Amino acid sequence: MKKRSTFSWVLEFAGRKKSFYLGSVILAILGVAASFVPYLIIADMVEKLLTGSRDMNYFLRSVILMGVCWLIRVTLHSFSTTLSHVATFNVLGGIRKQLCKKLSTIPLGSVLDDNSGTYKNIIVERVDSMETTLAHIVPEFTSNILLPIVMFIYLLTLDWRVGLSNLIPAVIGVGFATVMMIKSQGEFEVTVQKTKYLNDTAVEYINGIEVIKAFGKTGSSYEKFVVAAREGADCFIKWMRKCIWWQAGTTTFMPATFLGVLPVGLFLVWKGSLSPENFITCVILSAGLITPLVVAFSYMDDILKMKTIFGEVTEIIERKDMNRPASLVKEPIGSDIELKGVKFSYKEKEVLHGINMEIKQGDVNAFVGPSGSGKSTIARLIDSLWDVDDGCITYGGVNIRELPLDYYTSQIAYVAQDNYLFDMTIMENIRLGKEGSTDEEVINAAKASGCHDFIMGLENGYDTIVGGAGGHLSGGERQRICIARAMLKNAPVVILDEATAYTDPENEALVQQSVAKLVQGKTLIVIAHRLSTIQDADKIFVINDGRVEASGSHAELLSSCILYRKMWDAHTMAKDDDYPETVDSSAVRKEAANA
Repeated sequence: MKKRSTFSWVLEFAGRKKSFYLGSVILAILGVAASFVPYLIIADMVEKLLTGSRDMNYFLRSVILMGVCWLIRVTLHSFSTTLSHVATFNVLGGIRKQLCKKLSTIPLGSVLDDNSGTYKNIIVERVDSMETTLAHIVPEFTSNILLPIVMFIYLLTLDWRVGLSNLIPAVIGVGFATVMMIKSQGEFEVTVQKTKYLNDTAVEYINGIEVIKAFGKTGSSYEKFVVAAREGADCFIKWMRKCIWWQAGTTTFMPATFLGVLPVGLFLVWKGSLSPENFITCVILSAGLITPLVVAFSYMDDILKMKTIFGEVTEIIERKDMNRPASLVKEPIGSDIELKGVKFSYKEKEVLHGINMEIKQGDVNAFVGPSGSGKSTIARLIDSLWDVDDGCITYGGVNIRELPLDYYTSQIAYVAQDNYLFDMTIMENIRLGKEGSTDEEVINAAKASGCHDFIMGLENGYDTIVGGAGGHLSGGERQRICIARAMLKNAPVVILDEATAYTDPENEALVQQSVAKLVQGKTLIVIAHRLSTIQDADKIFVINDGRVEASGSHAELLSSCILYRKMWDAHTMAKDDDYPETVDSSAVRKEAANA
């Protein structure tokens, strides 16, 4: 598909507030036109003075009219910029919402290819940089270029030779500008990359400060940040040094209309082919061209940056969405899940090679295998966080690609070892599981997951702010709140991806009890390392190198699967304390039976 041009994106974004921008441009043109009127009045006054007129009333009216034109110019400019800024900040807010929504509709792998610092830089800084284009270039550059063209045509009607002489400095200025553009080609992209690296390094340094201090790596880590900061500054200085003289030449010659008008006009007056009155009129009108040209060409630097700035933002918007229908066409029957010949690649490397598996409604299913074998990838494909490259996944007999994304995600509760809490209240974090749920429903979910008591022990109870990523709470507390969120969702399928891997023994028992209540009557998929916790599962899938090596019950796999038997032998020979607890399926059954 052909990549859209920057200009087409500018038109699309501006089109979201078309009436505001159109009004802004019209007011800007009228404002610049009002600023030209005094030059015409002055030219007429000079002409009358040269002919001997002493009509003071005329001159007084002319001066008052010039003052009125100045007031009109200021007023129209104020209204124009107000309209363009109101429109722009609404558009920028819409673009940020569009970007955030886009991240939720594209495959997870596409999002994870870049770190959070990069997205923060694009959504905040890059979108903010679009303000100049939309709020200033659209109305002001347009008006300050359009009217000088009109005035230039008028000058040609007075005397085409003097009119063309205005182009002499413009040609010189364009020459300087051309060299500047050639020399600056690629330099802004370099500054973007260096700034992005600096931003990523700063985020990494802040996020890893605990590890840095614990292992005494303050010096080396800080040095990495210092180098990134220095390179971030040096690239701008290098860019400036390459272009500053050419930019100075552009801004010096481009508006210097007198450079051509005065010598050419004086020569023509001397030869008698141009009247002194018309010469003075041409000089005054040429002076009127200077201000709008200076304003217009002051945006040249921003125009050169437009492609890169808009390119970073639109690159995300143009990413391919996960292909899902807008409405439910075919209703799934039950909650059986089946994978048929599923293949999946990450960064062009195939990591799943034709996965086939059946997950029956109400069963406890476990994925086991060596690290990096593809267990979590399969779980994420089932949860529709990614799209399969080949094959299909069905839910209740319906291909999940034929189900609306909102509907399908409501059918699955995914509890990972690193579930995320947002920097808001506990009440709001739990409510994310079910939009519009009442406070009573949230509290009941918290009670069911065993976290009500510790929440009430906090200073502000359910109104306690959990901090960034839930940093004000312990790992076990965070996990139990995430389970409460999943419980409130009440989805028929529950995926537990190492759900208790990071919890301490005391919290682990509480989380186990919470999990038991969460999965009661549900289809359960467990990703486990500690095999004793899933030996009572209805079905165990042994995943190895992106393939299902075997499946069956614990007893069946011990007798038929060499890899599973080796894993079991290694597990039973090791001390229990050497393994992080995951989910004990026998405990789940007992808790569910007692519930």
